[in-house]
Amino acid sequence: MFGLVDCNNFYVSCERVFQPRLEGQPVVVLSNNDSCIISRSQEAKALGLKMGEPYFQVREQLRQHGVQVFSSNYALYGDMSRRVMHYLGQTVPGVEIYSIDEAFLDLGGLQRHLTPYLGKLDELASEIRAQVKQRTGIPTCVGVAPTKTLAKLANRLAKKDAALGGVLYLDSPERRRWALGQVAIGDVWGIGRQYAHKLTAVGIDSAADLAKVSEAWARKMLGGVVGARLVRELQGYPCAGLHPSEDGTLSRQSISCSRTFGRPLTAQADVLAAVTSFLSRAAEKLRRQGDQAYVLTVYVQKNRFDSRVPPPYSRSATLTLPGGPTADTLVLARYAAHLLARVWEPGTVYHKAGVVLDGLEPPSSGQQLGLFAAPAAVVVPPAPVLVTKRADLMAQVDALNARYGRGTVRLGSTVPALAVMAGHTRAPWQGQAHWQSPAFTTRLEDLLTVR
Repeated sequence: MFGLVDCNNFYVSCERVFQPRLEGQPVVVLSNNDSCIISRSQEAKALGLKMGEPYFQVREQLRQHGVQVFSSNYALYGDMSRRVMHYLGQTVPGVEIYSIDEAFLDLGGLQRHLTPYLGKLDELASEIRAQVKQRTGIPTCVGVAPTKTLAKLANRLAKKDAALGGVLYLDSPERRRWALGQVAIGDVWGIGRQYAHKLTAVGIDSAADLAKVSEAWARKMLGGVVGARLVRELQGYPCAGLHPSEDGTLSRQSISCSRTFGRPLTAQADVLAAVTSFLSRAAEKLRRQGDQAYVLTVYVQKNRFDSRVPPPYSRSATLTLPGGPTADTLVLARYAAHLLARVWEPGTVYHKAGVVLDGLEPPSSGQQLGLFAAPAAVVVPPAPVLVTKRADLMAQVDALNARYGRGTVRLGSTVPALAVMAGHTRAPWQGQAHWQSPAFTTRLEDLLTVR
């Protein structure tokens, strides 16, 4: 049996925890660089504001309705997420942190061990929901079902119907059939827009319709074994357990970091500073999961919404690292500068850049050789773990940044010389954050003062 805990309007809820005056008011949170709406309160949703809408297009509507607007505060949101996930990890046998505001719970076998006070799994789910609210101030909804797909579906219904009290337990075939009939095919977890159109065209309009098809049909129409597993999960047969979580144990297949610039950039030194900064962040994540990267990609992007800008809007360059895999920021930065020079177009105005690390694997694994390459000589380390000076340097940099704040120690190339000479405190590529709230839980000077 699985549960899915989903924090309601998470970014907005985090803002409300420390600013109770926002309760009952329409609130939205904007993405990096104050670009688009990425979180809405129920009151904002009732005004017709949609996810992903550009801020400049709805600015007047927000003003007319007195909507409270906040810039993203990921330091606050990340810390509040850790608090929620820590409690969940102390409460149930297993947790898969699916995203910053969602987690799957392993509830298998708990029914027989529950006390008379928590006699059923829906009562346990209600208690978890109440405890998360009491401990963190974050409202949640919980779906409980025999499979992860059904738990996701149950959570969706618990959010939509206030009469359910934030919890839906699909503990019988009758309740599962009812729930499947309430969810449109496009809202089923794992069904994207293209598959939704494809299924609707053949008369499958709801999750209940999809649950009735055969495995053979699902394999043919929904991408082979993945589609067959989805149908089986809708039928109540678990095909997937909990996976490693994004709490440091998840081994990602690739790592990327990109941002829209705070203002358009034309100087190569400024864009290189941005690329190097993004690369430093990606390399830090790479080292955190204990991997090295074989392949590096750098890309830059023009403003695709400017009618005066001709396509192509984006250019990228990819390199398989000639010296073998690495997690060394200094080495990666040299290659990134080379790749940026390959895609750079003088006189072009750039609005975004990013980096992607691929081919990830731990240092202990055997190095992949070229088809005609001779194998390298085997070197037996003098100790179980061979720590080079450069690896130790990277570890010390990560430790200092973790202790004193991100960016405390960084590469000099992330700070353009012109910005230093002008005495600017913000790099020219850093995004706008006009309405960012304080980091209430992670910065000493931002702690609330009680009078």
